[in-house]
Amino acid sequence: MKNDIIVGLDIGTTKISCIVGRRNEYNKLEILGMGRAESFGVQRGVVANLEKTTNAIKQAVTAAEENSGHEIHEVIVGIAGQHIRSIQHRGIITRDNAEDFISKADIKRLTDEMYKLALPPGDKIIHVLPQDFIVDDEHGVTDPIGRAGVRLEANFHIITGKSAAINDIHRCVEHAGFIVKGLMLEPLASAASVLGDEEREAGVAMVDIGGGTTDIAIFHNHIIRHTAVIPLGGNVVTEDIKEGCMIMRNSAEQLKVKFGSALAVDEQENQIVSIQGLKGREPKEISLKNLAHIIEARMKEILDYSYYEIQQSGYADKLIGGIVVTGGGSQLKHLKQLVEYVTGLDARIGYPTEHLATGAEEAGNPMYATGVGLIIKGFEEFNVPVETGNTTTKKGNGWFKNIFDWGKRALQEEDTELR
Repeated sequence: MKNDIIVGLDIGTTKISCIVGRRNEYNKLEILGMGRAESFGVQRGVVANLEKTTNAIKQAVTAAEENSGHEIHEVIVGIAGQHIRSIQHRGIITRDNAEDFISKADIKRLTDEMYKLALPPGDKIIHVLPQDFIVDDEHGVTDPIGRAGVRLEANFHIITGKSAAINDIHRCVEHAGFIVKGLMLEPLASAASVLGDEEREAGVAMVDIGGGTTDIAIFHNHIIRHTAVIPLGGNVVTEDIKEGCMIMRNSAEQLKVKFGSALAVDEQENQIVSIQGLKGREPKEISLKNLAHIIEARMKEILDYSYYEIQQSGYADKLIGGIVVTGGGSQLKHLKQLVEYVTGLDARIGYPTEHLATGAEEAGNPMYATGVGLIIKGFEEFNVPVETGNTTTKKGNGWFKNIFDWGKRALQEEDTELR
């Protein structure tokens, strides 16, 4: 695989998708190929069956290789699940020479100190994200590089997860024959693909409704303020339809996708859809009004939990940009209206199309927001060269590359302990 190509691997509860992309001279993503496989070994974002997940990863990546014409060795993997936690912490360092300007090395030293925090047994740090800095008691500094000062402080947003869950992801990818180039929290990846700079500045909450989990990321003044993972997603909606309508799960999923609505409206009153019955039985008729009532009840619960997290962040009254809903679950009809009714905030459906070059319509579907975001973050973090005419430039700052390397180190340490 060429070094100007990034591969994103989204290991979800309902699907595993692999997307191969590169940046063109206009700084847009060209999608070279995609692969997708059904996910049978993942429950609520966490690997439950190593063998099934490994086989699905092989299938998805192999399909992406065939479609893109590129051999894949390394992937950037998304991580989510109800084991994800976020905490706020302040770090402080004292510099030796007040005359020297603050450098990237000082910020790296301050960030590295956060990885030494004492955590509950079994927890590991995934990301350490600086929010704002304090230089010699001057608060609210967003970029301290180039300033002079002795005392450098920073407020950090620290994301942790269970080491066992993180290591299982590494094992599955590596057993499938690939290298984990980076590990990225899925809500951060989704936010990178569907949020605009103005929204991040104004204040916005991104809600990614996946198959097994709903991921939340809140931004204000371009800074990540809160992240959360809710262990409910589109799968529970499908299960409710299955139980409420007394039909098979496959039929329930098809009903949800083709006829599902997040709100029961008057136009559905007399609309009926016929579902093929079991062998030897008559077809079953389903009222779309009843179907919508079932979906609305569960989606309202998911949105109530999401709004609770938004309120807990302390930024509920500062979100000028409102809520951006993305992920496979965002494709339900009338979802935007339900979000605005439940939260009282403006809402829109987030498509990752802004960052895509022409001809990448399939990747513009909200269900691929995480996969596209993984590629975007990969280019930012790894300084991948971008061809611009006759010259080659580099994109990204690479400040937080060490957050990608942690998972591999943790797995190596655990293997050493086992020996």
